[in-house]
Amino acid sequence: MTYKIDMTNKEIINNYLKKHGFERFAPKAVLFDMDGVLYNSMPNHAVAWQESMRQFGIHMTAADAYATEGARGIDTIRKMVVEQKGVNISLEEAQKMYDVKTHLFHDMRQAEIFDGVIPLMEKILQRGMKIGVVTGSGQKPLINRLLHDFGAFIDESRIVTAYDVERGKPAPDPYLMGLQRCGNLQPWQGIVVENAPLGVSAGVAAGCLTIAVNSGPLPDDVLLDKGADVIYRKMTELVDDFENILS
Repeated sequence: MTYKIDMTNKEIINNYLKKHGFERFAPKAVLFDMDGVLYNSMPNHAVAWQESMRQFGIHMTAADAYATEGARGIDTIRKMVVEQKGVNISLEEAQKMYDVKTHLFHDMRQAEIFDGVIPLMEKILQRGMKIGVVTGSGQKPLINRLLHDFGAFIDESRIVTAYDVERGKPAPDPYLMGLQRCGNLQPWQGIVVENAPLGVSAGVAAGCLTIAVNSGPLPDDVLLDKGADVIYRKMTELVDDFENILS
């Protein structure tokens, strides 16, 4: 069931405009996160994170994986190493650790596309809007899969990865770059679709209307506290309500 904080779509948009001090909402692009939004891949990521970090003496739980989802992997690793070992490791050292996680992840069964994603993208194109993907991942096989699965809707020029920005989520930089790549758009011309706290924070910080699809185990309040303008429990619910949001 959709969670709208007992508000109509019109009230949600009005609250969004008031929150950011904008005069209008005229969306021209939808920017999707990848893991947990387009693909049901977070369970695999959680296992890969736990197993890989264990090899380096770092304790990471499934909850940690979900809470840090969307951030650049190397940033997550450096932060956890500081917290647990009191050591500042280099980007190169963090990358080597992240490579182990990546290898484990790609050995797992491929995650499926969430129901509703393709119909939603079709609706977006029918409205004459652009589609972008903004992910904390930078793994080439994942980018190739995005182009294979969604090539009718996006091209590589509208994919922002971990290696395109110096500051990853929760900083606004990834979504600001996503707006730029979709035609140098203003924040009030973009919609962000996220599932993770850090991603929601990034979308809100970028000034976009930020929709949360809570596909994981975190309580809705966690995403609301980060500023999500509206929460859906499933992508199919967003598909059904998408035209109402734009009207």
